[in-house]
Amino acid sequence: MLNRQGRPTAAGEAGTNEHPTFTGNKALAQVEPLLFEIGRADTTGVDLDEPAAFTARLGGQERKDSIGLPGLSEPEAMRHYVRLSQMNYGIDTGLFPLGSCTMKHNARLNERMARLPGISDVHPLQPVSTVQGALELMSELARYLMTLTGTKAVSLSPKAGAHGELCGMMAIKAAIEAKGEGKTRNVVLVPESAHGTNPATAALIGFVVKPVPARDDGWVHVDDVKKLLGPDVAAIMLTNPNTCGLFEPQVVEIAKALHDAGAYFYCDGANFNAIVGKARPGDLGIDAMHINLHKTFSTPHGGGGPGAGPVVLSDRLAPFAPVPFVRAAKNGLELVEHKSDADETPFGRMTAFHGQMGMYVRALSYMLSHGSDGMKQASEDAVLNANYIRAGLSDLFSQPFGDKPCMHEVLFDDAWLKDTGVTTLDFAKAMIDEGYHPMTMYFPLVVHGAMLIEPTESESKSSLDLFIAALRDLAMSAKKGETERFTDAPYHAPRRRLDETRAARAPVLKWTRPEPIAEAAE
Repeated sequence: MLNRQGRPTAAGEAGTNEHPTFTGNKALAQVEPLLFEIGRADTTGVDLDEPAAFTARLGGQERKDSIGLPGLSEPEAMRHYVRLSQMNYGIDTGLFPLGSCTMKHNARLNERMARLPGISDVHPLQPVSTVQGALELMSELARYLMTLTGTKAVSLSPKAGAHGELCGMMAIKAAIEAKGEGKTRNVVLVPESAHGTNPATAALIGFVVKPVPARDDGWVHVDDVKKLLGPDVAAIMLTNPNTCGLFEPQVVEIAKALHDAGAYFYCDGANFNAIVGKARPGDLGIDAMHINLHKTFSTPHGGGGPGAGPVVLSDRLAPFAPVPFVRAAKNGLELVEHKSDADETPFGRMTAFHGQMGMYVRALSYMLSHGSDGMKQASEDAVLNANYIRAGLSDLFSQPFGDKPCMHEVLFDDAWLKDTGVTTLDFAKAMIDEGYHPMTMYFPLVVHGAMLIEPTESESKSSLDLFIAALRDLAMSAKKGETERFTDAPYHAPRRRLDETRAARAPVLKWTRPEPIAEAAE
């Protein structure tokens, strides 16, 4: 066996050792070493001709020592990454129940559209006259987003949800400063159940964060918000539907209270997939909301580069939307790049260029192929699927806020595991053996041992039935006291359970060459 120093916290190999093999491989379940363990630094996998004479222009900064990278042939490199991909779990592999992450199916039609000539190779520095189609696509996407949310303006350039949060909060800060209240309104209210990026974003741009307490029903109450309101409050950052999988029933009253106090309402749009076509956030009173295109409109997470987190803005904040943005001009569409060229008062810009064109194409392809009725049905199906799982597990699992309808995700806690000797982490590791990626654990923080499950609308009834049956089997096994099935899981994954304490306190972040291993006897 090779000395795999790149994974020192592994407790053992996948499966059992009843029938050991010389290579460590078990048929197609192959043990994949690091690239440094495959190749050698003193060899190369390609033939390079001696370069012609040239004059160095590095000013004495030339490398003196070997770069130390392993030399591999093309087949070796290809096999390495293909084998790694076979160990990876993705939405094309199976149900991905991560709560509040919306791991929905990425339609291949959208991928084909993003690879069309003229779109896949568009460059941000091309003359505007040569990218009129791309600008029209951005304009159309913006129109759809504003229509679906009932808002006045949208900034497409933010490249992630947290980046979008920053954009929305900077627009709020600009609006406050424009009213001459920049020195007095410096407090942002954040519910205790919020995503961690919310308080981080507010603090990053100089706001003081005050928590809104969580109640036993999982909702934010307007009375609690009103108690915290004052002339120093700039905004609230509220997720709706919230991270407990529930729709905030007092959202309109909360928005009115904020506006009456001269503050703004920032809505975290991570869970927009639950209400598209059903409720428009603008009608609920929000002033800014980021939209994760990968969560709601089927673009892949990242997509081979930065993602996209457009921000929609109410008429109160529209004048402060950052550049760049698309605008109609005499000779077609133009991209307004500078604050001085805008008719309004942008707070600045978020990124060097316009954002991620590949994500725009995929999202608009999703919208056009579904239509307004299809997007509404997707939200309805996402909510239906989550409630189907809730109903299928409610007799075995415990729900922190009672057995009531949820939105697109259902939240359980670990109360039902009491005295079983099994923790939420143990249960999640056993799910890996059953072929499922674990659900979101320990989040939201207001629920002890949280298990947040989001099936999305992508899953069929038969897929959900098998998932429910697998979790029921695990639950009954835990209640029977079969702790070994859990405490040492996973047994069948490519790697066994890590020593998480050691990995956190003494991580090995650099590969070191092992001692030479003697050749096997002939």
